Amino acid sequence: MKVAFCTQDMQHVDAHFGWARNIAVYEVDPAGYRFLETFQFGGSMFEDGNEDKLVPKLEAIGDCAIVYLSAIGASAAARVVAKKIHPVKVEATEPITALLDRLLTTINANPPPWLRKALANGETRTIDFDDEED
Repeated sequence: MKVAFCTQDMQHVDAHFGWARNIAVYEVDPAGYRFLETFQFGGSMFEDGNEDKLVPKLEAIGDCAIVYLSAIGASAAARVVAKKIHPVKVEATEPITALLDRLLTTINANPPPWLRKALANGETRTIDFDDEED
């Protein structure tokens, strides 16, 4: 599954969703994680009520299962959840790698139902018709 992190410095989750200059995306599975790409944003990000600034961010995280952020407005949260992306608010500035390590621990222990579903959605399902009985 893909996981997004709202960040200003590319090291920590230190950004409000609407104000994030960068969104770093990682691929995560039970075996580990790897960096995929960074989406960068500019313009009038600090303007409250400017819903247009959310459109490119929502497009960037469209195939992510989770987005970590320091804060998110109600309107943006509703739009994120409508895309079936789970927003996770981080109380303090935390390193992205620490959050990834914690996520891996949860995945490999006893993940909550929403996380199991996100992991299952990230897997490619194949059906081998030769294994079916006649």
